[in-house]
Amino acid sequence: MLQQIRDRTSGIVAGAIVGLLVVPFAFFGIETFSGGGGDPVVAKVGDQKILQSEFQNAYDQSYRQYLARMGENFKPEQFNAANFRKLVLDDMTHESMMRQFAEESGYRANNAVVFEYLQQIPFFQKDGAFDTETYRSALARQGTSVTRFEEQLRNTIAIEQMRGGVLETAFVTDADIQQAWRLAMQDRVVEYAVFDQAKYLAQASVTDEQIKARYDQKKAQLMAPERIRLAYVELSVEALTQASPPGQDVLKAVYDAEKAGRFTTQEQRKASHILINFGADKGAAQKKAEGLAAQLKSGGNFAELARANTDDTGSKDKGGDLGWLKRGQMPESFEKELFDLKAGEVAGPIETEFGWQLIRLDELKPSVVRGFADADVQQELITLYQNRELQKRFQELSGKLEQLAFENNASLDPVAKELGLQVQTTDWFTREGGSGIAANAAVQQAAFSQEVRADNENSKPIAVGDSSYVVVRKAAYEAPRQKPLAEVSESLREELRADAAKAQAQADAKKLIAELRAGKPLAEAATALSAELRSPGAIKRFQQGEDGKLLQALFKLPRPAAGKPQISELVLASGNVAVVSLNEVRDPVPPTAEELSQLRPRLREMQAGAEFTAYQKAIGEKVKIELVNPPAAAPSAEE
Repeated sequence: MLQQIRDRTSGIVAGAIVGLLVVPFAFFGIETFSGGGGDPVVAKVGDQKILQSEFQNAYDQSYRQYLARMGENFKPEQFNAANFRKLVLDDMTHESMMRQFAEESGYRANNAVVFEYLQQIPFFQKDGAFDTETYRSALARQGTSVTRFEEQLRNTIAIEQMRGGVLETAFVTDADIQQAWRLAMQDRVVEYAVFDQAKYLAQASVTDEQIKARYDQKKAQLMAPERIRLAYVELSVEALTQASPPGQDVLKAVYDAEKAGRFTTQEQRKASHILINFGADKGAAQKKAEGLAAQLKSGGNFAELARANTDDTGSKDKGGDLGWLKRGQMPESFEKELFDLKAGEVAGPIETEFGWQLIRLDELKPSVVRGFADADVQQELITLYQNRELQKRFQELSGKLEQLAFENNASLDPVAKELGLQVQTTDWFTREGGSGIAANAAVQQAAFSQEVRADNENSKPIAVGDSSYVVVRKAAYEAPRQKPLAEVSESLREELRADAAKAQAQADAKKLIAELRAGKPLAEAATALSAELRSPGAIKRFQQGEDGKLLQALFKLPRPAAGKPQISELVLASGNVAVVSLNEVRDPVPPTAEELSQLRPRLREMQAGAEFTAYQKAIGEKVKIELVNPPAAAPSAEE
């Protein structure tokens, strides 16, 4: 039923399903301590608001995911916190915009669609089949509930339905394909002269007077931003000492409480089914299902009838085989019938959200309970007890942390002493962020707040991970300052030398163009001006190994007249100045039928992408996005 969506969304929804557990559910992650002043609105999307706490959770979880992905390759000095904040907020506003428009346009994913899709996600499977415990455990590890996750998946599928409605209607004509072929396969015969900026740079000289003049000209831009160093204490679950293993009486109490859910393997039933979609005529579908039921009662082969008649594409080729199922995996109406059957019996047709179904119980695995004395069970109970004690201790200390930070607002030392923590210090960082905890957006916001920066108070506890809080205070602060000439003179010198080198290279390029228009051969004129002549010959629009700026300029030039090349000046990607001579344009031979057939799907995909981009732009005109208090923006002076 969802085969078309699954095929189309490979790598989009299914491939990114783990991502749904990270960014969209940041709204439901670890909560920061609430305090006065409310929860400011970061952005408005249509009739919905994105709050600072929601953005903060999204940013924190995205940042942790980024760190995990980069591993040892992460370099704090190269991390641009402002850009990262913008990317996270862009994702949040775009998702909200698309979700609202999809809902308003009537796109829906009912429970049957969501459930069928969940069954296909490998992340939630065990031994090749959807497993309820694996599913719930995966969500629990991310701190979200089944209800929340399925609501997000429902929204994602609805958005994908909308997207598919645009992509599947895109088409290209034969004329489009012919034109694309001509553009892609066209050859342009070119030669060009390069004026190496390094040569001009070596000859460039700059006076102190020029440096002073540039300094005066750019003085307003030559400001060192304000920066701060923080002292902080950190409370984390990882740093707490594990509780000692408890006695058997305590473990037995834990076992009894967890026995049904954790130590009992649910009864499993291997089932097959035949699904008849309701279609346009529900009554006709019912009659067809009843006819199949009659054939089965007369000795018909279930697998053969399923292959010939079922509308479930996922099980059709397997003769209707659904694999092993547990309670809670299927709709209630289906499950009730299945778990009342004996091996080999067939029920139905029954009405479900999917359609009319015939169900056969193929095999049964009874429920198995792992005993309290089992060594593995004992170890699991000890781990479970210790983890719960850690969380309990962490919550107690978190409350003390907030209280102590408030009662001792002028210092972190009493907080550290009472809780057995160490006062640590960050490096200097600006509003753009830094390394360590200074990469956290909430820490950055607190650092430059009125309370911390100006009033020298402790911050409220700030979540910096799934199980970690920090309290920060100002250790040192430097206000924005004008950089003196001595501090920036060398950088200004190099800037002026580069400007002079480029200007001289461009002047020589103009001399070369004048010589060419006077009829002088390119090779001779380039040699006279000490330029490097390059003659790649015939090149295509997407030629590998050629300078992108060159290709861009070359294929914008008009066709040269006979014996009169088109001449143009440009700056290459390397920064070197070049003069290009387009000598000839060679159109390709018409494509063969096979080449056309290969090009059509690629061109249609490009067209579909362009149409959906335009569609999203149109949605943006209807569902307005307003950035109220962008998190990357500096707070106002009144803060």
